[in-house]
This record gives sequence, C-alpha cells and structure tokens, in this order.
Amino acid sequence: MELSFEKPESIMKLYDENTGLSRFVRVDKGPSKSVEIIEKVLSRLGLSKNEVRVYMHIARTGEHKASEISEALSLHRTETYRILRDLEKKGLISSVFEKPLKFIAIPFEKAVDTLIETKKMKISLLEKRKESLISLWLSLPRIEIEQERKEVFQILEGEEQIGLKADELLDKAVNEALVFTSDHDIANFYHSSLLDKLEKISKKNLNVQLLTNYSPKSCFFIDKLKLKKAKYTLSNVQDLPTFIMTDGEQLLLLIRNGNGKKRVAALWTNYDAFVKALKMLFLELWNNEA
Repeated sequence: MELSFEKPESIMKLYDENTGLSRFVRVDKGPSKSVEIIEKVLSRLGLSKNEVRVYMHIARTGEHKASEISEALSLHRTETYRILRDLEKKGLISSVFEKPLKFIAIPFEKAVDTLIETKKMKISLLEKRKESLISLWLSLPRIEIEQERKEVFQILEGEEQIGLKADELLDKAVNEALVFTSDHDIANFYHSSLLDKLEKISKKNLNVQLLTNYSPKSCFFIDKLKLKKAKYTLSNVQDLPTFIMTDGEQLLLLIRNGNGKKRVAALWTNYDAFVKALKMLFLELWNNEA
C-alpha cells in the first residue's frame, strides 16, 4: 500500500492551550494560488514585482499612507514613494489630498482594462513606426560579409512565442510540412487554429502529413477537423514529443515536464543531422501506420 504525505507548506501546527496538545491542520491553498495567478498576469501586463505587491495590497485592504504600505510590505520608504508615483502615472492608484497623503487603488477589473489598453497602444505605436525603423536600418552603412549558413539552436518559452514560431514555419513552408502531435497537444493545436493552418497550406499543393498517437482525444479532434487534403494517420507510439518540421530544414520540438502535461519550452533548430534524424523517425512511423 502506497502512503501519501502532504507537502510541508500545506500543513500548519496549532497548539491547544486547554489540552496542552498540538495538532496539525491542513492549510487551504485556494486563495494563495489565486493570488499567485493574478500576480503573474499583472507582471505579464508590464508591472514590476513590487508594483504588483503595492497595487494588490492597496486594492485588497483599502486606502493607506505610504508609511503604512512601506511597513506592511517591508519596502524601503524611498522605494515605496517611487512605486506609488509610477502606479499613479499608470492610472492604477490615486492620491487622496489629506494630511498625511493617502493612496487608493482603482477597481481590479478597471486596472486590468487599463493595463491591456496601455499594452495595445504600445503595440500600435510600434506598428506605426515599423516602416520608418526598417528604413533607418536599411540606411545604415553595410559591412560586406560572406553569407554562410549556420546551424543553430534556439530555446523559446511561453505559449505566445511557441505559437508565433510554429506559424512562421508553416507560413514559410515551400514543399513539405510534417507534424507529429501527441494527444497532450492536439487540443491546443485545434483551438489555436494550427490544425486549420495545416489544411490551408495543403491547398497550396504542399505535402502535409499529420501524425498523432492513438487515443480517444486524438480521434475526437482528428474526426472533428475533417482534414481533406492534409494526410493523417494514428500511431501507437508513446512518449514522443510534439514536433513540426518543414522542408526537411527546420524543426520545432516541444519540451514538456510534469509527465508531459505542462509545456514549458520549445527548441527550434536547423541542425541538419537532428532534422534528418527526426524526419527518418517520422517517415518510419508514417509508413508503419499508413
């Protein structure tokens, strides 16, 4: 019989003065997990770690003086004032004109909207400046160097970066796109329209082959997609990572941990020997299952 133990951080020791005995109780991790998720999202929207802490402290506990915030979060008073000024500039907090000065936070849902709009405005500005930046770059004096093909590796982290690289590979494919997707990834591929893109590029007379290991989930999505020209087959191979290969030249290999349930990164490479080895494996699986 296998015994299971709670992680130390999920257990708290409490002393009962009436009985003189100690007992252990489980700590509810729900709220702390929610806070952790919110903090990560706010960081991705452009706030620093301490800006997130200060905003959330004010938003959750109400108006405070700078000294109270500094003490509650163990921040230096000078840094606290700087963070408060920056949050005020970003429109996330306001100052109450009293003596001493106090600070209040805007509602969380409005703060998220404000940060998203700020992000959109920055992206829009960059898009407008794109042509002028390219013109400036092209105007720079060029040093003539002999172009040599380099075999390189690149590590990509995050769903967005991985998705953009996958789109880039498929958009630039000229002759062939070979895709193996595990049943861990096929749902994400379907909802991100990556499988739709395979069907789209197959109409350009590209050789498009999709291979996935057999499972009820993969059968469901393959049937739901109803690929017309893109080939597909089901393989009984297990524990093979998802990868995309185009024209036998570029490879995007997804890397997971947590028994394959969590995507953490992807490896892109044009390393010839590596690409050829994965292509040989793919074709062998394809011919065995077709």
